[in-house]
Amino acid sequence: MQFKNSRGGVVPGEMRPATSQGSAERMANAMAPRHVGVATYTVTVDEESGTMANPRLLVSYGQISELVPD
Repeated sequence: MQFKNSRGGVVPGEMRPATSQGSAERMANAMAPRHVGVATYTVTVDEESGTMANPRLLVSYGQISELVPD
């Protein structure tokens, strides 16, 4: 997931799915020079509804923010 600057600070941007942890880390490494921040997360996906839950940070570069503010 890329992060971008906003008037309120750093906010999450576009999310790009990956097929494995390794490919997610390579993608984040390649995106890092072009964005304020980049992070990879593993999530639990409900196959029926498509909803994602339980994000766990794997790797981050630069400035990132919380996915869900407290």
